[in-house]
Amino acid sequence: MDGSGNSLASGPDATKRKVCYFYDSEVGNYYYGQGHPMKPHRIRMTHALLAHYGLLQHMQVYKPNPARERDLCRFHADDYVSFLRSITPETQQDQIRALKRFNVGEDCPVFDGLYSFCQTYAGGSVGGAVKLNHGHDIAVNWAGGLHHAKKCEASGFCYVNDIVLAILELLKKHERVLYVDIDIHHGDGVEEAFYTTDRVMTVSFHKFGDYFPGTGDVRDIGYGKGKYYSLNVPLDDGIDDESYHSLFKPIMGKVMEVFRPGAVVLQCGADSLSGDRLGCFNLSIKGHAECVRYMRSFNVPILLLGGGGYTIRNVARCWCYETGVALGIEVDDKMPVHEYYEYFGPDYTLHVAPSNMENKNSRQMLEDIRSKLLDNLSRLRHAPSVPFQERPPDTEFPEPDEYQDDPDERNDPDSYMDMDDMRHLDELPRKFVSNNIQSVKIKRENFENELNDQDALRVASELVKGAEPMAEDLPLLKASEKATMAVDLEPTNMKMELENQFVPALMYSKP
Repeated sequence: MDGSGNSLASGPDATKRKVCYFYDSEVGNYYYGQGHPMKPHRIRMTHALLAHYGLLQHMQVYKPNPARERDLCRFHADDYVSFLRSITPETQQDQIRALKRFNVGEDCPVFDGLYSFCQTYAGGSVGGAVKLNHGHDIAVNWAGGLHHAKKCEASGFCYVNDIVLAILELLKKHERVLYVDIDIHHGDGVEEAFYTTDRVMTVSFHKFGDYFPGTGDVRDIGYGKGKYYSLNVPLDDGIDDESYHSLFKPIMGKVMEVFRPGAVVLQCGADSLSGDRLGCFNLSIKGHAECVRYMRSFNVPILLLGGGGYTIRNVARCWCYETGVALGIEVDDKMPVHEYYEYFGPDYTLHVAPSNMENKNSRQMLEDIRSKLLDNLSRLRHAPSVPFQERPPDTEFPEPDEYQDDPDERNDPDSYMDMDDMRHLDELPRKFVSNNIQSVKIKRENFENELNDQDALRVASELVKGAEPMAEDLPLLKASEKATMAVDLEPTNMKMELENQFVPALMYSKP
């Protein structure tokens, strides 16, 4: 073993991996509000497990540089980013119109430090992409993976889409990038961004039906040049490890064979685990992590990101174990004593048994989905390519190695975080406390924002953004008239295009 990653015993996983990991000790201080299921504190709990299991010493550990406004605007609209930068709990009552326009205030509340939070998690994901572009094999940012955010709208607890920003960074070096999403919710924000390009393939495994965000039908396959480059795997309640892998492995094996990506982004949302507060799947931690292990086996640079996950003790367990998988280190089930040890009682183990809930995914249903998607993949004759072109400059993220001045600090778990003496999460002393929420409503996605053709074609030499008219100046679009806003990645430029397309009727509801 060494700082560049451990090796497994045999097979395709035996190759050593150079792994880097991004973490900011402040991230656990951000607080969405009382009763809100999204708790950034889970990132600090995950980090504590990594420290006490001794995994940090096998990775290069970085504190991410906060993403700058111009970095965020490579995908997001200028006025939306400006709004996020300026809004505070004290001023939100004066900006009711803007709150409605940008879908901020209910499931995406305003809280102290909101913009800094966005800068932090986005900075980790873009920083991870930069490291992959410069020779690292695996980059990890458990604070990232917020896949619902749109170009000019917050959605599903997500404000800035760090995944899209990271993929755009990877596309500076790689002709093709693969996005894989194992969160229980459909990765709609990422799919929408790349719906019309063949340079990014998006594959999402998710609960479909009467469930947020209501998108992700198996018939949604991409548009124009992007046709067949969006894959959706709609699942029902109670899916277990065996059923999940019966789809995941053959589909992803075929994707890797046909698409041949230069890099992979894997969103590891832990709300697909058994017993999640908002979820309804029945995956074990090992079953969830098997997806990471399988994608790692292809020896393609991979960016591991967090995402959903609302039973936070299980989120920390899962992402700790998956960090071990990334490194090629099998961690013990018996949990080391640490500052959050009492969260994991009464067994104090890393793994939890799945429940006996009914698996509503029949073998016939799974076979039909698998056959349909493999048939779609067979329609891709060869991996797309782009002509030679001058590569855009890398995003300037000169992150220093968090512990490069004193390598011995890697072995000191106490050096990785502020140690809080806490018994229960809701009793935590918090740096940022605001906007009490008695109950969180998952809003139906709206399509009020529509680009006009003139604004949609503002072109930047590197990565391009477009401005949108005020939502109140536009008619509400029906689902069948959904405007898909996608990044069209041409050989010599990148532009935002509006493509009107048919989308099957969507079902919206609260989870």
